Amino acid sequence: MIKIDSPDTLLANGLKDTWYAICPSNFIADKPVSLRRLGMKLVFWRDEAGKLYALEDHCPHRGAPLSRGILLGDRIACGYHGVQVRADGVVTNVPGSPGCSLEGKRAARSFHVVERNGAVFLYNSATNVDQAPDFTLPEELVSDEYAAFLCYTEWRGDYRYVIDNVMDPMHGTYLHKQSHSMAEGSSVAEFGVRDTEHGFVFEKKGQRGVNFDWTEWANTGLHWLRLEIPYPSTGGPGGSFAIVGTYTPISENLAAVFHWRCRKVSGWQRHAWQFLYRNRLEARHWAVLEQDREVLEVMEPDANQRENLYQHDIGLVRLRRHLRNLATEQFEQLKGKTA
Repeated sequence: MIKIDSPDTLLANGLKDTWYAICPSNFIADKPVSLRRLGMKLVFWRDEAGKLYALEDHCPHRGAPLSRGILLGDRIACGYHGVQVRADGVVTNVPGSPGCSLEGKRAARSFHVVERNGAVFLYNSATNVDQAPDFTLPEELVSDEYAAFLCYTEWRGDYRYVIDNVMDPMHGTYLHKQSHSMAEGSSVAEFGVRDTEHGFVFEKKGQRGVNFDWTEWANTGLHWLRLEIPYPSTGGPGGSFAIVGTYTPISENLAAVFHWRCRKVSGWQRHAWQFLYRNRLEARHWAVLEQDREVLEVMEPDANQRENLYQHDIGLVRLRRHLRNLATEQFEQLKGKTA
């Protein structure tokens, strides 16, 4: 586990007491799975009923990876010495030394996990907690009026560059100008910021429903971004094409990238849209994402330290400042608890 020695380290590895998307649900089947996320190596597994659990992938006895152990329902028996660790972090049995002081001790880091919309989410608590607060997903992922597809990938580089990219509607006019859904609209724009209940919208002034015209950032227990791109008639039935994204640090130079591609359709139109998406549109959307990836992966790690920003960048400046303030506040709280 990475030592949190500054707000920068905290933010680079993911804010505490916040939900993060970890992986698609199908990554975790009938065997323990070890994944590096949020500055930690974590082990995920399911019991016979399919319920999901998560611990730090570190046996409290000698530090062996629990992911190499044996599943016992809501427990894992470490493969190194057989020490059994329950999903809440309590050591329930030390077979080599029954009754030793390690038994009954909450010695492992445990994490609350849930599955929604085809993805696994983890509450990145600063310490073990018995209950985790809930989080809220945007309308596109909870309403029956929408159909959505999860698109998951991993990009080399800091996850914050992915956030910056989505908080930058103007790049769509240039980088994605050949896309069937982003070929219209002015190449010149002025932007404004509008507050919402849980965050803010960064939007072009005087242009709406033409191109990639706005981005919303929100914190509802989970940090997410949302945007809409109008579709031509060739895009099939339904309203604008909506994208909901959330991004998670895997390591210093690797990011987990989650995009749900959504459309407001129901009845026969939903089936038509789903068929059209899978057979014609999905490849085009991945091509657009590849354009983003190819730019972000070759940016220098310190590129954001040598910028000359202008009016189009006020949204990402505001979000960077807000996240930095959250990290500073959390770091002071953590430092106070350990003082």
